[in-house]
Amino acid sequence: MEQAAGCPAVGGSYPQKNAEILSSQYGINLFLAGLLLTFAWAVHAVGISKSHLLSYLITLMLIQLLWMLWYLCRSCTQRRLIRDKDTHAGARWLKCGITLFAVITLILDSFKIGYYIDFSNCLSPTEGIFPVTHAVHTILQVYFLWCHAKDVIQSFKTLERFGVIHSVFTNLLLWTNGVLTESKHQLNEHKERLITLGFGNITIVLDDHAPQCNCTTTLCSIFSQGIYYLYPFNIEYHILASTMLYVLWKNIGRKVEHHQQNKTPFKFHGITVGMIFGLIVLTSTIAIVVVYLIQIGGSKIKSELALTMFYLHAIFVLALMCTAGIVALLIYRLEERSLDNSKNPARKLDAELLVGTAAGSWLLSWGSILAIICAQGHPKYTWYNLPYSILVIIEKYIQNLFIIESIHREQEKVNDDIKTLRIVTISRGSTLSLTPLYKEIYNGRAAPDSGDIPCLLKGSICGRENDGAGVAKEETSQDNNLVMHSTSDFSFSSRNSVTNHKRRILKNIAAFLFLCNLSLWIPPAFGCRPEYDNGLEEIVFGFEPWIIVVNLAMPFSIFYRMHSAASLFEVNCKT
Repeated sequence: MEQAAGCPAVGGSYPQKNAEILSSQYGINLFLAGLLLTFAWAVHAVGISKSHLLSYLITLMLIQLLWMLWYLCRSCTQRRLIRDKDTHAGARWLKCGITLFAVITLILDSFKIGYYIDFSNCLSPTEGIFPVTHAVHTILQVYFLWCHAKDVIQSFKTLERFGVIHSVFTNLLLWTNGVLTESKHQLNEHKERLITLGFGNITIVLDDHAPQCNCTTTLCSIFSQGIYYLYPFNIEYHILASTMLYVLWKNIGRKVEHHQQNKTPFKFHGITVGMIFGLIVLTSTIAIVVVYLIQIGGSKIKSELALTMFYLHAIFVLALMCTAGIVALLIYRLEERSLDNSKNPARKLDAELLVGTAAGSWLLSWGSILAIICAQGHPKYTWYNLPYSILVIIEKYIQNLFIIESIHREQEKVNDDIKTLRIVTISRGSTLSLTPLYKEIYNGRAAPDSGDIPCLLKGSICGRENDGAGVAKEETSQDNNLVMHSTSDFSFSSRNSVTNHKRRILKNIAAFLFLCNLSLWIPPAFGCRPEYDNGLEEIVFGFEPWIIVVNLAMPFSIFYRMHSAASLFEVNCKT
C-alpha cells in the first residue's frame, strides 16, 4: 500500500524532468544555430551578411520580450498569492551591478543608433533596428530581474522552463556577438602593433567590416571609437543576466526550505587596511593601462618597455594576492566550522563558473610557458612572461579555494543561551545574580551544588519560593558567584576577541582581493593584452592558431575577474 501510494508522486516527477531536458535541448540548439551564424559572418561566408545575424538576434529578443510581458502580467494578477522565494538568488548588490552595466549598455545602444544615422546610406536597416530593440530588451529585462530573480516558479512550469531557457541563451548569443565584435577590433589594432615589435614575417591582413561610404555628420569618429570602449560593460551585462536567468530556470518547481536567512549588509568598518592596499593597486593599474596603451605600437623600444612595465606590475600584484589567499586559507584551517551542504543552485553555479572560466586564463598561461620553453630566440621582455604565467595559474588556484570554501561555510550563530548573560533580581535592595556559569550553560546543566535545572534554560521566570533561609544562603554566596562569573566573562571575552580578530583579517583580505580582481579586469577589458602583443607565442604556435586560442580564452578570463570580484564582495558581507 505504501508503494502504491508513492507511485503517483514518483511518476509525477517524470513530466517535469522531461520538460527540463526538452527545454535545455531547445536552448542549446537555439544557441548553436546562432553561434554558427555568427561564425559564418566572421569568416565572410558566401551568402551570409551581418543583417542575417542581426535579424536572428532581433527575433530572439522579441520572443523574449513577449514572454517577459506575459510573465509580468500574470504576476500582477496574482499579487496576493504567497510565492516561494530563493533568498540566495538575485542579491541586491548583484542587481545593482547589472543595473550599472545596463545603463552603460544603453549608452552603447545610443552610440550605435548615432553611428547608423551617420552611415545610413550604406548600412542595412537591421543595423538601426537592432540597437532600438536591444535598448527596449535591456530596460525590460533589468526590471524583470529586479522583481522576479528570486522567484521559485510553481505554475505553468513547462511553459516557463522554455521561456526562461530561451532568455538564457538569447543573452549568451548577445554576449557572443559582443565578444566577437570587440575581438575583431582588438585584432586589427594588434596586427598593426606587431610590425613595431619587429615581427615583419607575420602577414598583416586587416579584417575590416567598416561601411563603404562617407559619414554624413561630424560625430562619426566619436561614435565609432566610443562604441569599442563601451563593449566590455555590455559583455559583462549579458553574461550576468544569463547567469541570473539560469538560476531562475534551475529553481522552477523546486521545493524551498523555509528558513530565515540572516541579512549580511556590506560595511566599511574594519576593512580599512584591505581597502587602502586595494585602492593603491587599482590606481596603479589604471596608470599602467594608460601608459601601456600610449606606448605600445609607438616604436620597438617603447613597446618593449610597455610590456616589461606591465609584467613587473602584474607579477607584484599576483604575488600579493597569492600571499593574501594563503593567509586566509590558513585561518580557515585553524577554525572548526561546518560547511553548509544544503541545495543551493546559485552557490553551485558560482563555484562552477569560477573553475570553468579560470580554465581560459590557465590555457593562455600554459601556452605562454610552452612558447618560452620552445622558442629559439628570447627577447629580454619575454622572460618576464614566465613568472607572470606561473603566478596566474597559482593565484587563481588559491583564490578559487578561498572563495568556494567561504561561500560554503556556515555563518556563526549566537547561542540562544548566551544572549542573556545574567538574570538580575532585586532583593532587599541588593543585586543578585542567578545565572549559572557559562561552561554549565554550554553543557545544559546547572551548578554542581544545585540539583535543579537553572531557570534560564527552562525559559521560565524564577521567583523566590521562600523568604528565610534561601535568601540568606544566596546573600552569603554572592561574593563567590561574582568571582566565578568574572573568570567566565574573561574566558568568553578572550575567545570572542580572537574570533573577531580572525574575522577582521578575513574581511580585509576579501576587500583587498575584491579590488585586485577589479584591477586585473581592467587591462584585458580595455585592450591591454600582452597575449596579443608579446609576439613570441605567434612565432611558436603560428599567428592564426594562437589568435584563435586567445580569442576563445580571453572572454572567459575577463569574465572570471568580474565574477570573482562579485563573489568576494559576497564573502566580505558574510564574514
